[in-house]
Amino acid sequence: MIRKWYADGGNYKMRFDYDLNEESVALDVGGYQGQWASDLFSRYRCNIYVFEPVSDFVERIRVRFIHNDKIKIFPFGLGGYSRTETIYISKESSSIYGANTNCEQIKVVDVKDWIYELELDKIELIKINVEGGEYELLDRLIETKLVEKIDNIQVQFHNISKESRIQMERIQQELRKTHKPTYQYEFVWENWTRKSN
Repeated sequence: MIRKWYADGGNYKMRFDYDLNEESVALDVGGYQGQWASDLFSRYRCNIYVFEPVSDFVERIRVRFIHNDKIKIFPFGLGGYSRTETIYISKESSSIYGANTNCEQIKVVDVKDWIYELELDKIELIKINVEGGEYELLDRLIETKLVEKIDNIQVQFHNISKESRIQMERIQQELRKTHKPTYQYEFVWENWTRKSN
């Protein structure tokens, strides 16, 4: 599936093929070093909110976009509820579901609280790449019906446990009530666009 994704040009074509403009709002959940945000901004000049909880990665993103007022960095993750977590750091694979000696305490914020605080009525695009945290985040968006405010959901599901496929299929079934898939590469990348679009 990964080979097919690259052969189909997924990374440079599908992940950026959206109807956005300078007024659009995009969320980058799992910013890492800011490459996706940079690539998206170079195409659309849209407003991008980047969420990255690992302190070293946050600093790199801040330096990268220090002169860009349209890209805002938030030094925490988004999840189903607010809390402090331990994240195990392994470059782009850093995860609260990992296990190694290189770790730090991070902050996770309830996605509902964050969206309400910023009073966002519409989000044109959310990209989710959070190494297993996507399940609770999407569950929360669905449960609160905030998913209905989001035009496009670009997500990478991760096979982190024997329950991952069941969780993924359950969430996909829920998403079908409000969205439809535009591309799906299992456990690589997929995108869901709102049906009223």
